[in-house]
Amino acid sequence: MTTDTPARLLQLLSLLQTPREWPGGELAGRLGVSRRTVRRDIDRLRELGYPVQATKGADGGYRLVAGKAMPPLVLDDEEAVAIAVGLRAGAGHAVEGVDEASVRALAKLEQVLPSRLRHRVSTLQAATTPLTSGDGPSIAPETLTVMASTVAGQERLRFAYRDKDGSASRRQTEPHRLVSTGRRWYLVAYDLDRDDWRTFRVDRVSEPFATGVRFAPRELPTGSAAEYLRQSIHRRQETYTFEVRFAASAEQVSVRMPSVLGTPEDDGTGGCVLRGTTGDPMEWLAVRLAMAGYEFTVHAPTELVASVGELGGRLSRAAGGAPGDGGHDPRATEGMD
Repeated sequence: MTTDTPARLLQLLSLLQTPREWPGGELAGRLGVSRRTVRRDIDRLRELGYPVQATKGADGGYRLVAGKAMPPLVLDDEEAVAIAVGLRAGAGHAVEGVDEASVRALAKLEQVLPSRLRHRVSTLQAATTPLTSGDGPSIAPETLTVMASTVAGQERLRFAYRDKDGSASRRQTEPHRLVSTGRRWYLVAYDLDRDDWRTFRVDRVSEPFATGVRFAPRELPTGSAAEYLRQSIHRRQETYTFEVRFAASAEQVSVRMPSVLGTPEDDGTGGCVLRGTTGDPMEWLAVRLAMAGYEFTVHAPTELVASVGELGGRLSRAAGGAPGDGGHDPRATEGMD
C-alpha cells in the first residue's frame, strides 16, 4: 500500500498514461487504497491539468484523454531510454523534420535522466548504426543539446570551429537559433569577436561550452533565423556564367532544357546559343546539357568544359571505349564550332 500521496499520484498517473480504460476497482487494487481515495486522487490530477475522463457504471472506469495543454509526462525506465535513444539518433543525423524542438526535448530529458539510464542510452547509441536516407554529416547529440540549452537560456556559448578550408578558430557567441535543413544543422549566432551575425555548420563545431554568462537577445537583420540562413548560404554560393551552342534550333532545345537555365536564342545557322548563370555544380549542368539529346559545344566557363570532358570519358568507358582515351572529342568542349 502506498501511503505517501505524491508518490501515489505519480503511480496513478503512470497507470493512466497507458492507453486504456482503468476500472476504479482495478486502480484501487493496484494502489492498495479504497475507491474513494482513487476518486480523490483523480480530482487532484484534474486540478494539476491532467484531463482524466470518467465513465459511469457499477465499476466506473478512468481514462487519460487529450487536453488543451501538454501536462508533464511520467515515464518508466524503458520508456525514457527508448525516447532518448530515438531523439539522439534523429538529432545526430539531421533527419528531415527533426528540428530544434526535438533537440530541446532531448536536452530536457537527458538533464533529468539518472546516471544509470544515461549509461544505458550511451551504450545503446554506441552499439547501433542507423541507416539514414540523407548524406549529411553525423553530429554528436551532446553538441546539439549544449547548444540548445544555451539558446533557450540566452547564455553565451564558446566553441572551437573549423572553416571549410580547414582553418581553426575559437568563437565566443550569443546563440540565437538552431536550424536544420534536413541534411545539416546550422547555428545562427552573434559572433562577439567579429561584432556581427554569423552562421556556423554544427558538424564543424567542437568543444561547445556554456559559459553561464547571460545576454539580452539581439534583433536579427532578417525576420527569422531560417531566412537569415537561406540568405547566408545564397551569398556564399559560387555561381558560374555559362555559354553553350547547340546544333539544334532554339525551339527544339527549349523543350528539353529547364527554363531556369535561360532561354535559347537562334544563331542564324540552324543552331542556337544558351546563356545563363547558375549556382548548381558544374557536374550537374554537364549531365543536364547531355540529356537535351543534341550535339553541343561549351564556350564557357572552363569548369564546365572540364566537367563535360570528364562526363564524356566516363560514359565512353562505361560503353566499352578504349581505356585511357576518354572517348572525348576536344571539339565538343573547347569552344570550337
